[in-house]
Amino acid sequence: MRRLSEMPLRLRDVTVPNRLWMSPMAQYAAGADGKPTDWHLVHYGARAVGGVGLVMVESNAVGPAHRTTSADLGIWNEDQAAAHQRLTSFIAERGAVPAVQLLAAGRKASHRVPWDGEGQNGPVSVADGGWRSFAPSAVPFGDLGVPREADDADLDEVVEAFARAARMSHLAGYQAVDIHASHGYLLHQFLSPLSNHRTDEYGGTPTNRMRFPLRVARAVRDAFPAEKPVFVRITATDWIEGGISIDEAATFAKELAAVGIDLLDVTSGVLVRDREARPPARDGVNVEFASTLRQASGLPVAPVGQIGDLSLARRVLADGRADAVLIGRALLRDPYLALRDRPDDTAAWPYQYHRAL
Repeated sequence: MRRLSEMPLRLRDVTVPNRLWMSPMAQYAAGADGKPTDWHLVHYGARAVGGVGLVMVESNAVGPAHRTTSADLGIWNEDQAAAHQRLTSFIAERGAVPAVQLLAAGRKASHRVPWDGEGQNGPVSVADGGWRSFAPSAVPFGDLGVPREADDADLDEVVEAFARAARMSHLAGYQAVDIHASHGYLLHQFLSPLSNHRTDEYGGTPTNRMRFPLRVARAVRDAFPAEKPVFVRITATDWIEGGISIDEAATFAKELAAVGIDLLDVTSGVLVRDREARPPARDGVNVEFASTLRQASGLPVAPVGQIGDLSLARRVLADGRADAVLIGRALLRDPYLALRDRPDDTAAWPYQYHRAL
């Protein structure tokens, strides 16, 4: 079985050196200006040193009102883009591809950081420094505030915000961007009938519910350089009756391919706060979904979720069920997980660490 480190992947003009990638995971460590801090440099730098082929920096809000918390990273202006250059330059120097996820929170905006009070279940009011959210429909997420229904001006602003964030991402030095259309955030809210109750051209049928996320995907693809790839984090299922099914996801995947998207980052669930809607606790929970979406769309796929060890990642790739794998929590526990795939390859380890080998 080939090692993960021996399997590069070319996407447009960007070659990722191996198939083990870091999944975006929010750190809630930005300052009030949304800029990355020393924490982000050390956190992401360690994983680049640790040998992953692509470092996906956590969700960056595409505008102040699109944040989930006041500690979110942002990439909506040139000052932020300049601050990100510290991350992208170090990641690239270590041989990994720097990538970034772009986010609009929708009804999941203005909540507390996970370790404060009720955490992500705790709304922050406008009086306490929060902000009013908007969504496809005035349907709240759990105990968070009731969003207002987005109007045409809101939707136009979101499209332009994603395009601007794509331009800022290029300026920052990112080689790929990932549009977050899952985990219950704004674009996912439009896709699912459980959160989208609209009666206009953006609601009702699957075709209508896909219309706005596809507008965003086109805008990002047009704004990001043609030689660099654009990914979409896609939801395969909402894991609850009446939500998105794998068949709907497959149709959306085909439409994304037609727009010019280059890879699907495949996940599921987290649209509603309901124990019954949580993804089941099983290894590689989204792997088969990824395989299905690749077959439907013809696009490369990278599943994420409960892929916690190298043996499973190797099997997924060796069996041809995915083109790359995204690792999350396992990389929080072990920044050097990817280097475990090549224990005898001293050249892969930093010279400064050779005395430990």
